[in-house]
Parts: sequence; C-alpha cells; structure tokens
Amino acid sequence: MSIVGAVLLGFLIDCVLGDPERLWHPICGIGSMISFWKKHLRAWFPDTPRGQFWAGVLLWPLVVVPSWFIPFALLYIAGLIHPVARFALETVFCWQIFAAKSLKVAALRVYHALKAQDLSGARKYVSWIVGRDTAELTAEQVTKAAVETVAENASDGVIAPLCFLLLGGAPLGFAYKAVNTLDSMVGYKNDEFLYFGRFSAKMDDVWNFIPARLSGLLFVLGAKPAGLDAHGAWCCFRRDRLRHASPNSAQTESACAGALGVQLAGNAYYFGKLYEKPTLGDARRPIEPEDIVRTNRLMMWASVLAVILLCALRAALVTIF
Repeated sequence: MSIVGAVLLGFLIDCVLGDPERLWHPICGIGSMISFWKKHLRAWFPDTPRGQFWAGVLLWPLVVVPSWFIPFALLYIAGLIHPVARFALETVFCWQIFAAKSLKVAALRVYHALKAQDLSGARKYVSWIVGRDTAELTAEQVTKAAVETVAENASDGVIAPLCFLLLGGAPLGFAYKAVNTLDSMVGYKNDEFLYFGRFSAKMDDVWNFIPARLSGLLFVLGAKPAGLDAHGAWCCFRRDRLRHASPNSAQTESACAGALGVQLAGNAYYFGKLYEKPTLGDARRPIEPEDIVRTNRLMMWASVLAVILLCALRAALVTIF
C-alpha cells in the first residue's frame, strides 16, 4: 500500500473532518518541544547576538530530527505488525499534517463576524491566525488579513506538506511541519528572536522555496474553476510575486490578489512596530467580506489540483522507475 493512497485518503478525511478540537495533535507536541528547548538553550548560551544565534542553530535539529524519527519509528513498528496497520497509521499521519479544513473554518469565523458587523469579534478571530497586531484594525484591514492568511497558508498547510509527504512519507511531512512551526514560533525579527530565530526563519525559506512557487502557479490554475479571474491572477503573480521581504510569502498572495481583483499586503503593525511593506495586486475594487469565501474556494481548488497532479506524478514515476 503506497504513500499515494495514504495521502489521498488523509486529504479526504481532512477535508471532511478537519482537526477535531478535542483530540491531541502532534503539532502541539512539536510546539511543546520548541518551547522546552527554547527555554533551556537561551539560558545555556550567552545572551549576546552570537550566542543566541548559535543557540537557535542548535534548536533546529533538536526539534526537526525527533519530528522525523518518531513517526518513522512508529511506522516501522506498525509495518512489523501488518502492512495494513502501517498504511492506516500513515493515513492518520497524513490527515494530521494537512490543514485545509481548519484553515477554511478559521477564516469563516472572521467572515461570519464581519457579516454580523461584530468588528471586535472579527478582530479576535483574525488574531488567532495572523501574527500582526489586530486591536486597531478596520473591517477592511481584518478582511485583508484573513484573505492573506488563507492565501499564504494554502502553501504552508496543504501544498508544501503534500510535496514532502510524496517525497518521504509521513516522517518527512512531520519534519516539514516542524520547520514551519519553528518559523511561526521563533522566526520573528523582533528584539526577542532577531538572532535566536534567524536560522529557523532561513531554513523555512529554503524548505518552502519550491513549494511556494508551485502553490502560486496552482492558484493561477485554480482561479478559473473557482469562478475568479485567471488572467489577473497570472499577471499579478508574474509582476508581484517577489514584492515581499520573504522570498515565498507573496507567491500565493499575489496570485490571489489578481484573481480577486483587489489589493493586498501593505503596511502592518507587528509587536507595536510599523513595518512598511509593498502592496500586491491592483485595487480594481474595494475588498469585501465575501472575498474571504472566494479565497477559501480558490485555496480548495488549488489544493485539489495539487493533490491530483502531484499524486499522479508520483504514481507515474514509481511505475516508470
């Protein structure tokens, strides 16, 4: 039983069930591991730029290697019991690695609050899924933040994990999630993590370099079936995909902006400090709450296309070689 079957089944389960809130999730374990080592490494190394940088370098393998090894060992043991047991466990792992449904649901919470004209509720819900300051955001800014998050995390939560799952099974998929979680927890350019989180941020850029560009192209391909502007998505993707401090973040956001016909990104506050960022796309019309629903639809089409195309490619390569 192949990884392709486990990926397909795991993706379908995620689309239907998402992440049950009452069940423990392996990403929580990765987060706890990061918190544990962060506390001890920062105390053990000198509180200097050089010392904190090397503490952050050591943090990375201490988190990523166990995140790969533990599922590898569990799958090996399951395989000794029976191939079906291994397949079932790998399917569950794939389900846990994908995040399409949870991303969609999180964005819809913001949408429903905006439709109910509950700006404080919308700010609260969007604060759960973005890193920027949200207390003073307008309804338009909240909408933009939700749209941008869905666009960016379509890569981090679905398409990039899919790439690593098909390359190295669930162990490599969890290693990728560890890389991504490290970046989300310590990869900030603020006073606390400027040096300690630098290596984690750079490694996240490296691991996402190809998947992010693939995700942007899939957003372009998914625009037409999603009922959006495919030509606009392609034009903005070509023009704006590198207009971001991160080499990866604008890949999907630019395509999304063009598909919707709105302008995304721009200046934002993080930890009380204003960060000036270029805009993506053209403001052919004002952004509106319905754009959250449209972006969810685009994200799902891009994800489905990714699963179909990449699983077919993996199956074809296995057949040939």
